[in-house]
Amino acid sequence: MGGFIASCPALTGCFSQGDTIEEAIENIKEAIQACLESLAEDELQECIGKPSCRVVDVVA
Repeated sequence: MGGFIASCPALTGCFSQGDTIEEAIENIKEAIQACLESLAEDELQECIGKPSCRVVDVVA
């Protein structure tokens, strides 16, 4: 049993998962959209311009 977890560090608490990398990517896209829609305007402005990327190696 296994899976993949994806997060968006620029959006606190925005996580998702999938059985495959591709599914995790599609799911995090949906989660990001939902998180952005739920933010107030001032919270949204704080997120703009804060790009980040994190690569995680997993030993299976």
